[in-house]
Amino acid sequence: MSTDTATPIMLPNPARHAPALARLFGPEVAASELRGVCEPQLLLREELRCVSRARLPRRQEFAAGRVCARHAMAQLGIMGYALGMAADRQPEWPPGLVGSITHTQGYCGAVVAERRRMRSVGLDAEVVADVTPNLWPRICAPSERAWLGTLPAGSAQRAAALIFAAKEAYYKCQFPLTGEALGFLDVTVRCDDLAADHGQFSMLPQRAIELDRRYPPPSGRFRFHEGYVCAGVAVRDVGPDQ
Repeated sequence: MSTDTATPIMLPNPARHAPALARLFGPEVAASELRGVCEPQLLLREELRCVSRARLPRRQEFAAGRVCARHAMAQLGIMGYALGMAADRQPEWPPGLVGSITHTQGYCGAVVAERRRMRSVGLDAEVVADVTPNLWPRICAPSERAWLGTLPAGSAQRAAALIFAAKEAYYKCQFPLTGEALGFLDVTVRCDDLAADHGQFSMLPQRAIELDRRYPPPSGRFRFHEGYVCAGVAVRDVGPDQ
């Protein structure tokens, strides 16, 4: 993987340290975030080639993720790394690092960690108001929809957004380890303290899943802020067959 450090236009990285995001995972993780629009001029040449044919909104989204990732990697001493994209569209992290990127309307975040400290991480952010009831049958198992039906409207909206973000984060965490494709109904989310702005959740597989066979149960944490919910899932220990 190239470490080409030249940019089409040299501009300062607008991403910022995100200690609250890092706390979803623990002290092993470096995190950065960005609010607003990010222009493609901030991409490194190799990164820009990944989206050279994409429309402007996609290039802006991609740029936000890459500048956050590079800002987070810099916290671990890796400067100017061109973060390419593999054939399966996963970021090509430097050897010895694991990471995850999320972007949604107006917000982007990235987390990275040394592989010797964290086996895999998954991060997702969602706009709470966008996870509307018409989406719930697609993202929620029957037991989760039954739970949502017992909650007041505002709490149900938060719970549905958390379910969505938690499942996306879980998928991002497990896929680099297993390559297994999962659907929204393959796992369910349990959270005992939905009223809190931050806390823990657990994932309950609804069928045999490769991650469960090879690794200890992952940890999950969430944070509600500024109309968003962020979810982080991590596998800390190396499996016995690795």
